[in-house]
Amino acid sequence: MNNKLLEIKNVKKYFPVRAGVFSRSAAAVKAVDGVSFEIKESETFGLVGESGCGKSTLGRAILRLIEPTAGEIRFKDRDLVAMGSDELRHMRKEMQIIFQDPYSSLNPRMTVGSTIGEALTIHHLARGKDKKERVLKLLDEVGVHADSFNRYPHEFSGGQRQRIGIARALACQPSFIVCDEPVSALDVSIQAQILNLFLDLQARYKIAYLFISHDLRVVEHIADRVAVMYLGKIVELAKAPDLYRNPLHPYTRILLSSVPLPDPKLKKKRTIITGDVPSPINPPAGCPFNPRCKYARDNCRSTGPELKEYGPGHLASCHYIPVDKI
Repeated sequence: MNNKLLEIKNVKKYFPVRAGVFSRSAAAVKAVDGVSFEIKESETFGLVGESGCGKSTLGRAILRLIEPTAGEIRFKDRDLVAMGSDELRHMRKEMQIIFQDPYSSLNPRMTVGSTIGEALTIHHLARGKDKKERVLKLLDEVGVHADSFNRYPHEFSGGQRQRIGIARALACQPSFIVCDEPVSALDVSIQAQILNLFLDLQARYKIAYLFISHDLRVVEHIADRVAVMYLGKIVELAKAPDLYRNPLHPYTRILLSSVPLPDPKLKKKRTIITGDVPSPINPPAGCPFNPRCKYARDNCRSTGPELKEYGPGHLASCHYIPVDKI
């Protein structure tokens, strides 16, 4: 897992806010504001944070499902931002996405066989009998019975639909998949099954995942490294055991304190976060977390902290990390 598969540098995605008779751009929603990290081959990189922090926007920008405003995205040492439509279409075989909602991500007018086989047709990978055999093999690998081939999405449960979505993403044998909240719409018992399926497929096909979630409990189970995102920026990044054992940033510590314990008899000291999430149209000066941070001081309100390394592979952006945490 030493080979770098994906590298993003200072990626930004701003959405214009238009006003006036001529709909001129009056401001911008800074959904992603200068994010950098890399993902290695066969690695699961977790991306966590509150709803609205920019996680899903970043995942789509990496795949160029939406165009990034600025920054560099390199996949297998090739510049995705500079690619034309034909070259990018060819690269899409290598990069896929699994969406959050298994109910809306599948076309209700297409059978399961057509849904999964569509990518094989578009990329000229198989047709006729060979295509059907490959689709049936994919269904078997994700735990869906072969008699589902001619059935429609409305005939399946949420967990089965998500398995079909996974099979669709696997059809072109990608090396990288963006998993955008892939289990948040599922029951807890089904979540565990789908997470184990992700791990089995990764071991079999050496796939790298960008696993986006607001649920730190889920990410702990599957991720090798975890980045915590707040208001469009990465505030902490570390190997998963390091982050869960020794969180450095105040926001990370608050998120972890909110994770429920599996034993109802155990009591946990929770840190209550105050204030509202600042507007991404007009983010606060200095550290983006300073309006809600009880440790904030004057320079936190004026100077944005850099993402610095405090241990091997453990980065955080905070002016005042407690000495006992380093």
